[in-house]
This record gives sequence, structure tokens and C-alpha cells, in this order.
Amino acid sequence: MKAISGSISSSSGIAFTNKVGVIPIIGTIEDSTELLKQITIFTKDKSIKAIILRIDSPGGGVGASQEVYREVIRTREVKKVIVSMGGTAASGGYYIAAAGNSIVANPGTITGSIGVIMQYYQYRELAEKIGLKMEVIKSGEFKDIGNPHRELTEKEREVLDAVISDIQTQFVNDVAEGRNLAPEKVREIADGRIFTGAMAKERGLVDQLGNFEDAVTLAKEYAGIDGEVNLVYPEKRRLSIIDLLRGEAAESISKALRNISGATIEYRWDGFSRGMN
Repeated sequence: MKAISGSISSSSGIAFTNKVGVIPIIGTIEDSTELLKQITIFTKDKSIKAIILRIDSPGGGVGASQEVYREVIRTREVKKVIVSMGGTAASGGYYIAAAGNSIVANPGTITGSIGVIMQYYQYRELAEKIGLKMEVIKSGEFKDIGNPHRELTEKEREVLDAVISDIQTQFVNDVAEGRNLAPEKVREIADGRIFTGAMAKERGLVDQLGNFEDAVTLAKEYAGIDGEVNLVYPEKRRLSIIDLLRGEAAESISKALRNISGATIEYRWDGFSRGMN
């Protein structure tokens, strides 16, 4: 997951105790390690009075999204967590947002997409054309479920449907808990559809329409801060051009491998390139 961050302050004359931590969650959510670490740091730092999660993400891994959600739920019992949505906060991005005390979205933010997607390539016909055949020796009927060299059996499809259904129920229940909504109400709109920020507010998925500065104002109100505030971002080592190129290359390779290696189950919205998830 990419994250843009750096330590800044609004003014050198601001009191050191008027701090609000800002944690950017940018890009696909693949690894929760750094996010969990930073949330913990800001939570334990008594000089930081509130935390803003700045989310601009289409979601990503199920496990990573759930881990961050749980940590935010724990954190909001200690200090307020405000979510500021950027251009996109969909699927796993919304999953995490739902854990915050309050959500601020732009009217045109793309959000929602409460749903699970599993996809993999099926290249049996291509393999047959080039004379490629795979032999599988397995210990159980479902051990090679999702094998791209053959069609799914009906029993395999039932197994996967059950897995997707269970993970979807987890998504619905966690959104209901985080947003204090009835699970039935969330389930009505948990079919993968996306909403604008304005539409999401009408459905109780968002609390307030506004930009990042509005989220800062809300954080100040929660924290009881008068006047200006010191925004503190996660510290990040300076990256060279080589580091940046390596990072972009690694992400591209990771995405390519994910597309060809096998099935993935994710809380992710792919935009309009491959349809709505």
C-alpha cells in the first residue's frame, strides 16, 4: 500500500499540545503492518488529541482491511478518530472508514462498494491450444479449487459461494457496528454498488460533507482545541529516485502477479476498468 506522509506543522508558534495526528491511507490496501504501527504510535502519544485518517483507496485485502478496522475501533475508545475521504474510499477503504467516530466525505467522493470479489483467470482452452497439460495429485477433493486449467465443479462453486457469503456477512456486520446501523439496513445496500459522498450521507454511511479542512475543524472540536492546530504526519525516511522507481516497479509486478497467479478474495473496487465490485 502506498502512503504519502511527512511530519509538518501549521505554525511554529502553535502550542505543542495542540496536535492532531494525520494518517494517510493511499492506494491499494495490501499490508496493514505500517498502518497498525502508526495508529498505535499516535494512540499512545498523549500530546496528540485526535487522529484523522485521510483515505483515498479502492480497498484491497480482506485481512489487512479487517486488521486496520479492529485497531481503529480500539483507538476510538481512547481518542477520537475522524475519517476524511478523498476521491475514493470504497470497499476495503470504506470498511476502515466505518470504524471511525465520524466520517467526512466530499460530495463527489466515490465510496460504498460494500462487497467481496473473487477473481482468477481460466486458461484451459489456451493451454489445450499450445499443448500444455497440468497434472494434479491432491490429498482432498477441494485442494486445487480454482485450478485455472479446468472449470469449477458444482461442489467447488458451492464451497466458494459459502466463503464469499461468510466474508460478506463479516463486512456487513462490521459496518453496522462501526456506524451504529441495523445490519438489515446495511445489507440492503451491500451489493457492491458505489455511491457518491452525497448519496452515502443520505444512507447513513457518511456523517458530513466537506473537505480535509472540514475534517480538521471537526477534529479540533472533538479535541477541544481553540485556534490553530499542529498537524502531525507519520515520519517517513527520504526516498531517492531509485527507491521511488523500485517502489513503482514492485507495485506493478505485484499487481501483475496477482492477476495471473491465482484466485484472490478482496474487499476492493476496481473502478470502471473491469466493472464495479
